Amino acid sequence: MLAAEEYKDIEEKIQRGERLTREDGLRLFHCHDLAWLGAMADMVRKRKCGDIVYYNVNCHVNLTNICTSHCKFCAFGRDCNEKGAYEMSKEQALALVADAMHDPNLAGLHVVSGLHPTWTFEHYLGIIKAIHEAYPQLYMKGFTGVEITHFAEISGLSVKEVLIRLRDEGGLQAIAGGGAEILSDRVRDELCPNKATADEWLEVARTAHKLGIKSNASMLYGHIETLEERVDHLLRLRDLQDETGGFQTFICFPFLPKNTELGESIKQTSVWDDLRTMAISRLMLDNFTNIKAYWVMLTVPVAQVALGFGANDIDGTVHKETILHDAGATSPTALTEDNIIRIIREAGRIPAACDCNFNILRTFD
Repeated sequence: MLAAEEYKDIEEKIQRGERLTREDGLRLFHCHDLAWLGAMADMVRKRKCGDIVYYNVNCHVNLTNICTSHCKFCAFGRDCNEKGAYEMSKEQALALVADAMHDPNLAGLHVVSGLHPTWTFEHYLGIIKAIHEAYPQLYMKGFTGVEITHFAEISGLSVKEVLIRLRDEGGLQAIAGGGAEILSDRVRDELCPNKATADEWLEVARTAHKLGIKSNASMLYGHIETLEERVDHLLRLRDLQDETGGFQTFICFPFLPKNTELGESIKQTSVWDDLRTMAISRLMLDNFTNIKAYWVMLTVPVAQVALGFGANDIDGTVHKETILHDAGATSPTALTEDNIIRIIREAGRIPAACDCNFNILRTFD
């Protein structure tokens, strides 16, 4: 590789497979050689997981956008009487899944929601239980660490008890990665003080992993966080992965400012920053097998390029995503499986349909 002299020591560490330090991460975020960053990340990706790119044929089920959190970066949440507020009944949720079942390859569901002020844990559980009983063949990935913390608070149950009931009664097989935002008390106190703390989010993941429930991890970047806080976020995830090994994939979420309280005070991240952050995440998270290029937020073209910057997971067909499109995502609300396969093949990779635990269902070599 042709690294600038000041990054030769980091390049040599990467080539030897040595763990990068906090100082290394900060230096990488100040590197202007994007091509070199991409080459380093792609080398690690190929060494760690080969040329397969994972995707799933899935359906997002957002049960309600009524939410008590009022996060400043969120365009999805509403108050009960606010225009656009909605809450799905059990029958409506089942109808949404029934519509998605028109795709014969539909394999799983991604269920996330707002923190409704009057819904009980039993209400949430009852809906996913009904879906699971009607469609037991579909894998169920659902709820974030924030939602599960909320369920514990409103039910009086422990996080462990909530997770066991979601698994045993609702068919939950994996936890969604959202809600991590930036794992910094400073950032969370400013942007989302009404929901789970950084430590609480991490504790949900730790508890789930001990129960054998895998989870995803994420980072929402490009708002008020510092580069130091981005690196520290990655290190907290890496530390927990060392402890449990339960994280399956890491997702970089660039902040989308449209229709949020932060609004025009924050400019949307550049493609340069998105690709830089993707590459550095692959290099710092040396104990994560999978790094996701989430096309819904990145757009399809950028997600495709990100497959050359360390990513080996492109999410899935999605089928009617709403949360991020409320914040101004310009990507489609769904992709066909044929389209995803084409995107992956054009990048020179092997498409592999998987379930929520990254078990391969079929490949297209």
